This record gives sequence, structure tokens and C-alpha cells, in this order.
Amino acid sequence: MPIPEFVVALRAKIGHDPLPLSGVIAVVLDERGRVLLVRRSDTGEWALTTGCLEPGEQPAEGARREVFEETGVVVEAERLLSVEALELSTAPNGDQVHWLAIGFRCRPVAGTARVNDDESVEVGWFAPDSVPPLPAHQARCLALARAGDGDPWFAGSR
Repeated sequence: MPIPEFVVALRAKIGHDPLPLSGVIAVVLDERGRVLLVRRSDTGEWALTTGCLEPGEQPAEGARREVFEETGVVVEAERLLSVEALELSTAPNGDQVHWLAIGFRCRPVAGTARVNDDESVEVGWFAPDSVPPLPAHQARCLALARAGDGDPWFAGSR
């Protein structure tokens, strides 16, 4: 996975120490209720589209950018799903990250789903009953997106 230049610059100063970063999770649902997933090139697992926000980037714009970069699908962010601080994670190179994950429900408006960068090896639409296992925070975002219009979820809210 390409590391954003601003993270490379910060890592030059702090090494592998924990770094707080903001990221987005995009739940893209089409008119048939299918969800867009990517098979990650780093783990081989299926996942929702995720990514790191650039400095000063608005979260909804970051979600739109990440979906297009990874899948070639142009989306519109419809609503906020969740805001969650994830557990400390460690990348294969030893970098530690405290992610603040911001989830959005999105709908496709243009484009055809395809592998569009080196972050994924496969892209596909999945019916609700055929979604492979997802990390807990991503499964929660998917459930919130499918539940319709409700309040955003955050730790301690429900």
C-alpha cells in the first residue's frame, strides 16, 4: 500500500511510534442493495473501501476519493454512519497507528467497478447474504448503512 507523503515525513521524525491518523470507511450500496468490496492486496481479505485522509481533506471528500482510487466507481456520500477510535494497529513494517475511523454510506453515481490501483487485487459487488467476513468495525458500518436513516454510531452511544 502506498504511504502518503505526509506520513512518510512524520515517520522520518517519529519512527515506528504510535501515530494518530484519521481515516474513512465507505459503505457503497447500489440500487439493488449490494455492497462494493475490495480484496486487499496486503492481506488478501475482502473489505469495505478505506483510506487515510490527507491533511485538511474533508472526510466525505476523502471517502469519495478513496472509492474512486481503489474501484473506479464515482460515489456520492449520503450520510455519516460512525465515528470510532480503533485499537492500536501495527503494520507489517512495524509502524503503529491509532486510527480515527469515520464511516459513510455512499451511493454509486458513475463508473464501473474494477481494480483501479495496487491496493486491491479484486473488486466486486456482493448481495447482503453473500458478504464475506469483515473486521468488526466494518461489519458495524455495513449494518448501520443497511439499517436506513439513523443516528451515527459512536462508542458509548448504543
